[in-house]
Amino acid sequence: MEPVKLVYPVEGGDFIEAGEASSKMKMTLKKLGLPSDVIRKAAICMYEGEINMVIHANGGRAEVEVTLDQIVLKMIDEGPGIPDVAKAMEEGYSTAGPEVRSLGFGAGMGLPNMKRYSDEMNIETEVGKGTVVTMKLKIG
Repeated sequence: MEPVKLVYPVEGGDFIEAGEASSKMKMTLKKLGLPSDVIRKAAICMYEGEINMVIHANGGRAEVEVTLDQIVLKMIDEGPGIPDVAKAMEEGYSTAGPEVRSLGFGAGMGLPNMKRYSDEMNIETEVGKGTVVTMKLKIG
């Protein structure tokens, strides 16, 4: 199988369309016949990354590459960056404001869930420049 590459734009602040990229990716992974547990994990990782970009980064894009043995998800934004990655990885820690929390988002579980459901996760961030979160999920 040739690698399958998918790119999804994510609009910042758009809570109505939030989750659209993860839904589209999930449908594509189903069409490719991937195992349901891998699809579920990939969808969770993508959704959490997508919501983070909507809340914190004025959007960005999600790049997905599917090969025979893995899925690589890259969440790329030009947002404010993450000043303290270790703190951001703590369950329940969030910099989301009250407005976002009133919509049911910003519980501080995004990055911890992304790490939990991926086999490997890497965060490259620079304050004032943006963040790239790369997650790898093994297939099989």
